[in-house]
Amino acid sequence: MNDNDAFLDAARQLIDAGRFIDSRGWVPATSGNFSARLPDGTIAITVSGKHKGRLQRDDIMRIDADAHSLDGKKPSAETVLHTSLYKRFPAVQSILHPHSLNAALVSKIFKSEIVLEDYELLKALSGISTHESRVVVPVFANDQNIPRLAEQVERYLDAHADCRAYIIAGHGLYTWGRSVEETLRHLEALDFLFDCELRLHGVKNQ
Repeated sequence: MNDNDAFLDAARQLIDAGRFIDSRGWVPATSGNFSARLPDGTIAITVSGKHKGRLQRDDIMRIDADAHSLDGKKPSAETVLHTSLYKRFPAVQSILHPHSLNAALVSKIFKSEIVLEDYELLKALSGISTHESRVVVPVFANDQNIPRLAEQVERYLDAHADCRAYIIAGHGLYTWGRSVEETLRHLEALDFLFDCELRLHGVKNQ
């Protein structure tokens, strides 16, 4: 597959992912951003300000590993959050960032981290083979200074290399995987588990 074919295939996968994610109500208005790493090391990513449920081929652009546009289009202001993850994790091939209701709400209740334990659906996350597992999803304060936020995430990942996702408080979830399909699976599982925690927390406080 040549570079252009690889880009077109990645664009198709991101467009399909956008439609699915939008069908779940996880990317209201023009929120969220999605990306996929290409074989040549460049990255296909959604153009800033586009509705993710109605993406077209021209709504996917290409950037280099340092978040610079390669085709004159404008990527999301949060692009460096994608590129920093690709640099850290060579196996990661896709990153999805929706603004789901559950992620926003759970970040308001659990201020620093969400701990997910003893759920069968944890096995949907790559590398987990038993429900007898503990997954921590950190919560970072929202920050309009994206390089500063990226540095905070980097410091956390330096100490927690097994992290599979994080939330920006009142904002949305970042998760990643070895393909767009795997990352979608992680996203769907995490959103369900956040819903479980929200309901459990509500019961505990009645």
